[in-house]
Amino acid sequence: MFDFLRSLRGRAAPGQKRSRVGPLIALHEAGRAVWTPRDYVALSREGYERNPVVHRCIRLIAEAAAQTPLVAKVGSREMPEHPALALIERPNPRQGGIAFREMLVGHLLVAGNAYVEAVSAGREPRELYALRPDRMRVVPGRDGWPEAYDYTVGGETVRFRQDEGGLPPILHLTLFHPVDDHYGLSPIEPAAVSLDIHNAAGSWHKALLDNAARPSGALVYDGPEGAPLTEAQFERLKQELEDSFQGARNAGRPLLLEGGLDWKPLSLTPAELDFVAAKGVAAREIALAFGVPPLLLGLPGDNTHANFAEANRALWRQTVIPLVRRTAQSLAQWLGPAFGDELVLEPDLDAIEALAEERESLWRRLGAATFLDEDEKREAVGYGRRASGKEAS
Repeated sequence: MFDFLRSLRGRAAPGQKRSRVGPLIALHEAGRAVWTPRDYVALSREGYERNPVVHRCIRLIAEAAAQTPLVAKVGSREMPEHPALALIERPNPRQGGIAFREMLVGHLLVAGNAYVEAVSAGREPRELYALRPDRMRVVPGRDGWPEAYDYTVGGETVRFRQDEGGLPPILHLTLFHPVDDHYGLSPIEPAAVSLDIHNAAGSWHKALLDNAARPSGALVYDGPEGAPLTEAQFERLKQELEDSFQGARNAGRPLLLEGGLDWKPLSLTPAELDFVAAKGVAAREIALAFGVPPLLLGLPGDNTHANFAEANRALWRQTVIPLVRRTAQSLAQWLGPAFGDELVLEPDLDAIEALAEERESLWRRLGAATFLDEDEKREAVGYGRRASGKEAS
């Protein structure tokens, strides 16, 4: 039966569209794939799954970027009904446009790489799928540029060749990496030390609470003439400590020491270690790596923005909009030739509520500028000249 299913892999009925990696995902469980030179699984687990700061940063950026509307232009003319926009808004039967873009940006932030598969009917792309970065491997050609991509799940591999003519089946998005020719750099990696500190501090606090919120120490026995504890005395003392003085339910219980026993602390107290401040610094450094103002994450200290609205505008201007622009530009460069035009995709800044105050201020200044004609004012706000092309008298 398995051989029969394998023989059908990659086939589809005439006229039917589907992702080529769909059967691999359907017939196999996901293995522990390690993507060279970075381990996507480790970054996901230690960062996105275990660390609240990383999780919130990625969610904040990905959700904002996914909900930013795109505008399609051919030349200087806006095309609200362009087929590329329709494809991005309804990329495949399982996802809407927002969910697709959120997954794409999430992959980019966790791995530094994101991959899109195009399923075409003839020369025109009909469906788009975001593929997991840890399962994809670049296959360089003789000139060093990628000539194919291998997608592996459970020991089975599908190869996507980029030079078969028509639309290349894979779009590879990367964040800048100064020393890697093919793969991007995740924002989690520059913050890896801070991430480890933040996670370790949380684990240490949990272990401290499990141990009745006391730092580690030692019971020193100074018996008569230096005689050591007997085996029976040692076991009884150990058992009493475990049963009566360990765990949160025993917190605050006094320790009664018999003659010759003395308690010696072996570690610094939480106040001496200043773990709260260390976690705060680590959290701010993680936010810095992602470009998220600490104020938006509820982190105390080092808030350079006067209020929440200003911090929100900084997030959009410095992080979200540049990311949406580069993603949209890559999608337009990839999809444009398939539709036979010079496609441009841009974020619709007028639809971003966080920038409404800036937009109103710009309109007021342009409205008061008597040295500009109507077409020049329209171009200044990104609307382009009027269809007639005639200047106002």
